[in-house]
Amino acid sequence: MATQVILTEAISSLGAEADIVKVRPGYARNFLIPHGKALEVTPVSLRKVNQLKAKRAEREARELNEAEGLASKINKLRLTMKLETGMAGKAFGSITAADLMELMLAELEGVELPRHAIILERPIKESGKKTIQVRLHPEVTATLHVTIAADPKAGEVLVEEDGEE
Repeated sequence: MATQVILTEAISSLGAEADIVKVRPGYARNFLIPHGKALEVTPVSLRKVNQLKAKRAEREARELNEAEGLASKINKLRLTMKLETGMAGKAFGSITAADLMELMLAELEGVELPRHAIILERPIKESGKKTIQVRLHPEVTATLHVTIAADPKAGEVLVEEDGEE
C-alpha cells in the first residue's frame, strides 16, 4: 500500500521539488512530512504545487546559468602539473581527480564544485597534454586542459662524494 505525497524539496531517491510520488505510509508519516520534505496530497496542497513548480523552475534556470558561466571559465583555463618520475621516466605517483580539483579551485578562487565533478576513468600516470571533462550540471559539461610535465629531479637519488677515504 502506498501513500501519495508532494515533495517540497529534491530528494535523490524519490524525485525533484513539486513532484507527486508514491511512498510507503510509514516513510511519509515518520520522516518526509515531519521534516518538511513533503506534504500530504490534499486539495489545498495541490494548489500549492503550482508555487513549488514555479520555485523549482526559477532555481533550475539559475543553476543552469551559473553552470554555463563557470563552464566558460573552466574552458579557458590551462593548468600545468608536475608528475614525479625516475631517471627512466617511470612515474612514482599519479595525478588524481582530487589533485586536479584542488589545483582548479585554487585558480578559480571562491568557486565550489561537487566532489565528483571531474570525470577521470583512472589516475593520470604519464606526461603530456590531457583534456578532462568536468560535469557541472546534468546539461553542462566543461573541458579542462591540463599539461602534465615530467619532473625527473624528484626521482633522483643524491649521492654524496666524500673527498676523504
